[in-house]
Amino acid sequence: MYHLERAGVLPPRARAIFFMRSTTEPDSSAGSLDGSSTGAVISIPGGSSVLEAKISQVGDELLRTVKSVIAAATDASDAARTRPQALARHLGLDKVLTSRVLKAIRGADPIQAAHRMPGPDPLRRFVRAAAKRGAPPELVTEALAAIDRFEALITSQVGDRSLLDAILSAWVPDARREFELRRKQSAFKAMSQLKGAQARTALATVMLVPSADERMIDVVWLNGLVGVHRVRPGAVVKISTRRMTPADSKRRPLTLGGAAIIDPPAGTTSETAAAALLIPEFCSTPLPRLAVRTVGQSVFYTLAGDEVGAPSSCDLMFAEVNRAELPRYVPAGSGRRSYFFADITIPAEVVQFDVLVHESLYPGQAPELRIYDTAFEGAASPNDPARDMDRFDLLESIEALGIGLARVRSSDVDRYPQLLAHVAERCSIDGSKIRGYRCRIDYPLYGSQVTMVFKGVEEAG
Repeated sequence: MYHLERAGVLPPRARAIFFMRSTTEPDSSAGSLDGSSTGAVISIPGGSSVLEAKISQVGDELLRTVKSVIAAATDASDAARTRPQALARHLGLDKVLTSRVLKAIRGADPIQAAHRMPGPDPLRRFVRAAAKRGAPPELVTEALAAIDRFEALITSQVGDRSLLDAILSAWVPDARREFELRRKQSAFKAMSQLKGAQARTALATVMLVPSADERMIDVVWLNGLVGVHRVRPGAVVKISTRRMTPADSKRRPLTLGGAAIIDPPAGTTSETAAAALLIPEFCSTPLPRLAVRTVGQSVFYTLAGDEVGAPSSCDLMFAEVNRAELPRYVPAGSGRRSYFFADITIPAEVVQFDVLVHESLYPGQAPELRIYDTAFEGAASPNDPARDMDRFDLLESIEALGIGLARVRSSDVDRYPQLLAHVAERCSIDGSKIRGYRCRIDYPLYGSQVTMVFKGVEEAG
């Protein structure tokens, strides 16, 4: 799930991209970290300015006509003009509908009004109820005509109301976060059932400290799953780490105790080999069982057993220590970036991705957040401009956690400060010299890559 690397009509900003890879031509990007795509790339422009003008016009008509109908159907001093419950009683409608209408007409922004308005059919029901309470026929006719144009806009220009909300979320700031959260929550529910597993919290914490020779970086990964369980029999729950940077030496990941993490020797099981990885004090009881397998520069950890359902949920925490894992500097003049990322390969309600950096590394820098779609090209390198088109435009951010591990807390992982202190002590890391950064995401998108990017520190001279 967690990888690391350091290498030498839709919403208006979205693009529909179609990739076609030839099966007769050799793939020139194979084996290259920064290889570009092959085949044709077709972009469909959004035409957002024209669409925005149409939505604004329709929203203005709705705003004006619905306000007029309400004013005509109520007395100027009547609470029904401003209070959903009073208006619902007055018109004989449900409070949910009147609340939405009053909220939609509260401001003067036509785009916001179009976003907040109920659908065409509920709106027609609202206007007809107002007609029965005295709204003049000419105002009712004008309002119904505006609703017809609203419906035509949805069906002919956009497709459906859900897609309209997707478009409007880019133009209405206070609507966007709610829009994203609801869609991500729906995606989580679907993917957890399709994948057959889910977790309450997925934890990916990486500690970066200078290695003994001061020219390399030691990388310590703390991986965890809180409340993880299968929802379908036979589902695979997998966490993985890998190094993507070309290197002369093979990875040699270690446990906190210094034992090599390797495929199980003859006569042992992969679960026996993985047992030393777990941090028992911070796992659930009975102790979860992991299986381990190494493939090249990657290590795969899978939850053993075949238990299914919420009663079988468990918490597991384990660490992987990689001494002298990455070069500390990039070539002078290269302009290359250093980055670390978490892949979302287990549907989770929350992902907490922490990058904890020694004070001497990337001085004076705060990381930049990039979230990539990995569906077609796999893991993305910020050093490859061709992957910019795969970036998700989401309202996520990085929070600075301050200096010192003692200040790094979490509402999603129990006893998190103690867990960090335990790992730091076992790895001889001075927690007082660590600065932290966090990206916490509710319902992270399955198949996305959450990346923190630093400007690479160039070799002196």
